[in-house]
Amino acid sequence: MLLTDPAFIRRLESLYLLARKVLGGTLQADRKSARKGAGITFADYSEYSFGDDYRAIDWRVYARLDALMIKLFELEEDVTIYFLLDASKSMDAKFLYARQLVAALAYVALHSLDKVVIYGIAEELRPVTRPTLGRGKTLSVLQELEEAQSFGKGTDFTVAARQLCQWHKKRGMVIAVSDFFFPAGFEEGLKFLRWNHHDIFCIQVQDRADRECRLKGDVELQCVESGQLRKLTITGSEARAYEQAVRDWNAHLNEFCAAGGIGLVSTTTEVPFEEIIQNILRRGGLVS
Repeated sequence: MLLTDPAFIRRLESLYLLARKVLGGTLQADRKSARKGAGITFADYSEYSFGDDYRAIDWRVYARLDALMIKLFELEEDVTIYFLLDASKSMDAKFLYARQLVAALAYVALHSLDKVVIYGIAEELRPVTRPTLGRGKTLSVLQELEEAQSFGKGTDFTVAARQLCQWHKKRGMVIAVSDFFFPAGFEEGLKFLRWNHHDIFCIQVQDRADRECRLKGDVELQCVESGQLRKLTITGSEARAYEQAVRDWNAHLNEFCAAGGIGLVSTTTEVPFEEIIQNILRRGGLVS
């Protein structure tokens, strides 16, 4: 299903209505509601889009430029939400599902007047969307997310985390959506984000092929990211050892996040994406 289909957007609207009911329309239950007048500073201008608050139109700019522009303000309580979407080749079979999860959370964030930035990650960080604020920008964000493609020849989460902190100095919420099968590990990247005072929430997306080894006998395997070929003989005991290694890796991710106060949800592509978002909202939002 396309991310811009009206039917898909209606599913996102249902999730936003749940967020309003359960969390007051925010992804973080412990955030204070917006204060009226206090702590509000002018941030930028943006072209008026259908759905924007017409009261924010700057009529002096309209008289000067003959263009409808709205003023954007930053509230003290507002959060910038940085999405790190794993776009490496190992995510190809899971990429649509991962983008659906990001689309749902971005939809809620934009309708809650939080700023959203989406990056694809592989061996480097690549922009999917520019920093975006306002519910009127929802469709353009969904379009850019729909057009996003996988890239790269490997995945380096530490490099991606460092690039994010170099490009954005403002503290925010970082949501990483990935299978978390990073060759160099996930620990240093998560530590670096935490050291830079970001709140972190991880959504681990895997599929049955990640967790089960159905190969037997003499096989030639090719790494989907590096293209490296390797000939192997896989016995039943080796297949079981692989599956145990994946369980151990996932358990380590769970333990690491729990110890560091990092939120984590693990899922497979067989679970409807709405169910994952509903569980996140009902358990208190993006909190550890």
